Amino acid sequence: MNPLFSHSMGVGTWAWGDRLFWGYGRDYGEGDLREAFRESLLAGVGLWDTAEFYGFGLSERLLGQFMREAGVRPYLVTKFFPYPWRLSRKDLLRALRGSLGRLGVEAVDLYLLHWPWPPVPLRVWAEALAEAHERGLARGVGVANASMAQLETVKGVLDRHRVPLLANQVEYSLLQRGWEAHLPALRREGIALMAYSPLAMGWLTGKLDPDHPPKGYRGAKYRPLLAGVRRLLPLLRELAEAKGVSPSAIALRYLVEKGALPIPGAKNALQARQNAEALRIALSPEEVARLEGAS
Repeated sequence: MNPLFSHSMGVGTWAWGDRLFWGYGRDYGEGDLREAFRESLLAGVGLWDTAEFYGFGLSERLLGQFMREAGVRPYLVTKFFPYPWRLSRKDLLRALRGSLGRLGVEAVDLYLLHWPWPPVPLRVWAEALAEAHERGLARGVGVANASMAQLETVKGVLDRHRVPLLANQVEYSLLQRGWEAHLPALRREGIALMAYSPLAMGWLTGKLDPDHPPKGYRGAKYRPLLAGVRRLLPLLRELAEAKGVSPSAIALRYLVEKGALPIPGAKNALQARQNAEALRIALSPEEVARLEGAS
């Protein structure tokens, strides 16, 4: 059985150390992230997702540091970024060893190809993922941001090595539901769908004002979807109040009910607690239908 199916939710660490998109060091810092890590563990979250690209290695270093301080070893996911100067299978193995060093572990539980970009053919990276598994550097492998056709290509290579394809990590939230129709088929194939940006980069938390969107990437990326935000937020708040949780928890629970594995970010203890509330509630079929209608 795919070990990811035993996790209902994880924590994404894109914002850990990232100054470009998230402003690490301004509104939050290492102490806030340490508290987010601690609160998530206390709430029973046991999966952590990072990448060599996040903070250009700082995310992995912080996660490794927090694990050592707490004396814990959760399920670890990290990713290989296919920079255009990386042209061979050896580049992936070298990058993986760098990630292992920053995390302070001998192997990760899941290693993903971050983007299926050229110029290197996808089958070459798939062969490298199989080798990483065979060498014992990654207990499981998968991809991120791959189309269904690209998934078939990777799976075909891995099948020849008898290495299972464990995951495809994609953007999926109540505002971005394109992958929802594929969830049953992926599940039948034993492939977990890991949902990044499950709170639409904060838009589904209720903390951002759709009438006054923030400047920068978050505002520009979701501007075409703000009508959906306006429809969803009242319902998220209504359901959250009825269940005594945050709107974030409702949005995350929807993905869990659909069979996805959301990996929301947490920059402080409060966000970690609010996200983890999704683990102690359920949504009825009628509530799921209402959210589908609003989105």
